[in-house]
Amino acid sequence: MAVQLCSRTQEAVSGASSAHRPQVQPQQQVELPIDSLLRALLDTTAGGMKAADARRGFRAAAPLRAFYGTEPAPAWTLASGNLTADATTALALLADTPAFGLRPTDYGVPHLMALSDSLALAAPLPGRTSRQARFDIELSDAVLRFMLDLYRGRLRPYGLSPREKRAKRAFDAAAALRAALAGHQLKSAVLACQPPNREYRQLQAALAQRLHQPPPGDTSAQWPAQYQQIALNLERWRWEPIPDSEYVLINLPAFALQVVRARRVVQQHRVIIGKAETPTPTLSSAIRYFTTAPDWHVPRSIALKEILPELRKDAGYLARNNMALYDQRGRILDPNRINWKQVTPGNFFYSIRQSSGCDNALGNIVFRFDNPYSIYLHDTPYRELFTQPGRAMSSHGCIRLEKPLQLAAYLLRRDGRPVRLPSEEAFAGQLQSKDYILRRPIPLYVRYATCAAEAGELKFYADSYGRDRALCRALFPAAAKAGSPM
Repeated sequence: MAVQLCSRTQEAVSGASSAHRPQVQPQQQVELPIDSLLRALLDTTAGGMKAADARRGFRAAAPLRAFYGTEPAPAWTLASGNLTADATTALALLADTPAFGLRPTDYGVPHLMALSDSLALAAPLPGRTSRQARFDIELSDAVLRFMLDLYRGRLRPYGLSPREKRAKRAFDAAAALRAALAGHQLKSAVLACQPPNREYRQLQAALAQRLHQPPPGDTSAQWPAQYQQIALNLERWRWEPIPDSEYVLINLPAFALQVVRARRVVQQHRVIIGKAETPTPTLSSAIRYFTTAPDWHVPRSIALKEILPELRKDAGYLARNNMALYDQRGRILDPNRINWKQVTPGNFFYSIRQSSGCDNALGNIVFRFDNPYSIYLHDTPYRELFTQPGRAMSSHGCIRLEKPLQLAAYLLRRDGRPVRLPSEEAFAGQLQSKDYILRRPIPLYVRYATCAAEAGELKFYADSYGRDRALCRALFPAAAKAGSPM
């Protein structure tokens, strides 16, 4: 309260020289208890929730309120106002967000550091309890946002991730943070929010190593662009993580298929993917069976766009390519008895099938998996194409596989099937299709990652479908405005 002077004293003071005036103490503000200050910062009654959250700069408002509950208490500071050990750990984690491909400024790190420094002063400034409350709330908000970004991706913070859909429940960041602080396991709890698959973990570890221990020969001109490329691919893995199990992974920019078991690559194959005009889609499925000497049921889009124009010129096109024509009831037709000049995409009521053989577009074997795109993983009679460095050359988005019999043999062994597959030479003469149904379907993931890490070594791939630039602009808008090479 302000010091009150009686009238006589005031008159004496006013008449005295300034040198002899008594020194009046400044008004002393009585601060509210910290729990009341916390409750006020979390209050949304004034102006509505969204407006209040925007005004206070909350990045994780809903989990923030869930974390503090109805009786908020300090989570990161002691009664003295000093920081807890967990607060120091949290600040260190947030300052190290570049090691995860994220930016400290997105979590208010400079402001949090300034607040923590003011709380550490030996002679506390006025308003210390208010700063303590702000620090507590803002640090909780930053840590919760960081946990959610690691779990779902920074650019997709609100939709359920594939991990949450598989678990059939949303990730409860508030509960995870409460448990971490109760057990003083903050660092491990935050790091556990990351995708579990080896592809993400190896890439993140390689990035962290390069940031903390830059290898000789790195140039400042190269590293920022490389950093952005690594960061955006970490973001992709957060969007579409893979369960840490046995699976087949096709990375499109790497033109490679890997069979992964117990976090080890046990098989690797080259692949050919779709052209940029007909890109191979990313997807999650499972290989359920494979077929040897397969017939190829030509997709309708290919029949209309590619085969119909050929038939208008020459009905013998089908016979020369080992193809047969069928009506809607599955009866074989003679293409020479149809006036193809009068057939249009609107009245094309036929299906086309290519029989097995050495010229079959699917080659000797095709691996089947459910997907809405009518694409396959299959052999090809044009084996020389696998020597090309850039292999985005498929016309229809299907994936052609080098040495497919090795994958087929692995799947049979994994299935406990003592089946011996024919040799390549025997396959070439086999005309009867045969299905091999897998008792244990193997998960299949088709992903798009323009960099990867193996044994700590970073590998960068060409952006075959031109998808990096837009993602980089979203993650690093300031760099994009400055003319970043990405």
